[in-house]
Amino acid sequence: MADNMPEIKIDADNMYREESFSDLKVGSIRRLIPVNASGEDDTAREIIYEGSASLMTPAGSLPLSFELEADGLADAIAKFPEAVNAAAERAIDELKEMQRQQSQKIQVPGQGGGQQGGSRIQF
Repeated sequence: MADNMPEIKIDADNMYREESFSDLKVGSIRRLIPVNASGEDDTAREIIYEGSASLMTPAGSLPLSFELEADGLADAIAKFPEAVNAAAERAIDELKEMQRQQSQKIQVPGQGGGQQGGSRIQF
């Protein structure tokens, strides 16, 4: 291994067992169950639920991932629609902000973004 590479190791005190649930149409829910290094359930930590779905855009599929604050799978399923809509709104707002920032950049001749085959005159 290279001398300047950091040591990479698993955090044995922060392990989770993952279960995945899907309706095969809209999205999926992951249940992350805390476990100790021997694989036994760690009841001192909370179970985490995460949702995921894809938003179709003109540019293609936009993956969405979001936390579901739930007490069980049924609760996570019930909270999924509101959470996925909030995640989609955040993603759309972020994309609009990125577009706004791009549109405000100053175009400098000779630094790309210009038309192909155009004039080579620079001031």
